[in-house]
Amino acid sequence: MNVFEFMITRRESLWHLTVEHFYLVFLAVLIAVIIGIIVGIIITYSYTASVFALTICQVLMTVPSMAMLGFLLPFFGIGFRTGMIALVLYSLLPIVRNTYTGIREIPNSILESAYGMGMTPWHVLLRIQVPLALPVIMAGIRTATVMVIGIAAIASYIGAGGLGELIFHGISRTQPYRILAGAILISIMAVMADLILGWVEERLMVR
Repeated sequence: MNVFEFMITRRESLWHLTVEHFYLVFLAVLIAVIIGIIVGIIITYSYTASVFALTICQVLMTVPSMAMLGFLLPFFGIGFRTGMIALVLYSLLPIVRNTYTGIREIPNSILESAYGMGMTPWHVLLRIQVPLALPVIMAGIRTATVMVIGIAAIASYIGAGGLGELIFHGISRTQPYRILAGAILISIMAVMADLILGWVEERLMVR
């Protein structure tokens, strides 16, 4: 059996795994966006906090995925939750860093003009800083999403579900068509996510 015959005959199963993979990635990135943007905003007010937070995120990013999963297993067990937590941790660096960079790079003259008009710090943040930083923040979300789509395949090893199951089953059963099917679908998902988020990023830059 070749990979195309396999994908046609097992299309319902492949669709189910694709939806699982998408849900895992979507939920992990959504949580990481909420945490990452909040942390990124907070650390713009303190250089020490920014160094500490970015260093922690950098360390988390450098931990090999299998080691990260192995570290989390004793605390959260095997399954979806452990995989999602690992993906959230891997997603944080680009989102936190881009949020911090996007806000910090706003010219002081703009902020001074806003304060001169009587705007409060809260209004300046919501109406000036975050909107101007959105394209940079979106670039971080785009990077995190594409990266996590690939890492999510490894999370399938501990029962998180998704297209990684095809790859691991193919390896254990010596069935190359399973491996190729999983790799093709993950690649398509990553390319589609990159194109869609890239389009959103461009729209934010030209508005």
